[in-house]
Amino acid sequence: MQNQQQMGQQQSTGANQMQTPEMSDRDFINDILATEKYLTNSYNTAVNEASTEELYQLQIKHLTDTHQAGRELYKIMQQKGWYQIEPAESQKISQKATQFAGYSSQFPY
Repeated sequence: MQNQQQMGQQQSTGANQMQTPEMSDRDFINDILATEKYLTNSYNTAVNEASTEELYQLQIKHLTDTHQAGRELYKIMQQKGWYQIEPAESQKISQKATQFAGYSSQFPY
């Protein structure tokens, strides 16, 4: 009985909601977002290696479209509470910016 109550609580709170092998909306969107990330990486390589201007323009369009689709999916997931990011403190951002600014002197160009 206690186990059934715990499962009911999990379902009502949204934590570990899916108890079946079926995919939820969150699973589908997460899978599509992962695919969009893969596609943007692939298109980025293709853009860099395009052999003609026409091919370059086509691939850069697809790259932009996949970035936009990924952004829209991210916003949907964030609105639903499925993709949470902890806000960074301004001081930590400044510290990291200062740290990495020093690295640029190590670049060969």
